[in-house]
Amino acid sequence: MNIKLERLKEAQKKAKDLFDIIEKENIIRPNISEKQLSSEIYELAKDRLKIKKYWHKKIVRTGPNTIFPYDENPDTLIIKDDDILWIDFGPIFENYEADFGRTYVLGNNLEKLKLKLTVENAWNDAKEFYLSKSSITGKELFNFLEDYALYNGYLFGNNIAGHLIDEFSHYKIHKSSPENYICQENLTDLKASFDNLPRFWILEVHFIDKNKKFGSFFEQLLL
Repeated sequence: MNIKLERLKEAQKKAKDLFDIIEKENIIRPNISEKQLSSEIYELAKDRLKIKKYWHKKIVRTGPNTIFPYDENPDTLIIKDDDILWIDFGPIFENYEADFGRTYVLGNNLEKLKLKLTVENAWNDAKEFYLSKSSITGKELFNFLEDYALYNGYLFGNNIAGHLIDEFSHYKIHKSSPENYICQENLTDLKASFDNLPRFWILEVHFIDKNKKFGSFFEQLLL
């Protein structure tokens, strides 16, 4: 049994538990700011799951802000009726990182619902593509998702489609180089070992509509 893999799986399960609580408690609602919702999720995570530590910034993005990738820091917006928003949290559980992102649509806007579903399907299809290969480079997997977006009438919203996940902090274990991201520049095999140890990946899918009005996001551990 791979202990690291089991710990990463446990961390992902607990992150999913957090998102299940978010949905059950119906805290995603209009007329509050992205910042307020982020704070409410933080308090919920602390009270229900004893989560206090995160390895990356806590993201809630709504409306026009949903087109911006992780590295951007747009001004906070108010969540509106009939809005689309995505949430990306990276909690730490027993010194192992989780990374979990989901999109939510308030109301019944068909364009937004379609984009949300397409992104979820893209994640699952990319996972099947990854699993079907004995070896696959970061470039190949990135190109698969970029082509998937274009085929469905969207744009891929970032220059990466994922990254390594590990013990906290993986930045101290792995250098910040293309080989550690699912991106065009990574020509190495994602399934190859590092110092004789397997590597594990977060797959993240971010599509935006061609008019750049809104986007959708989905991420979790790639297994």
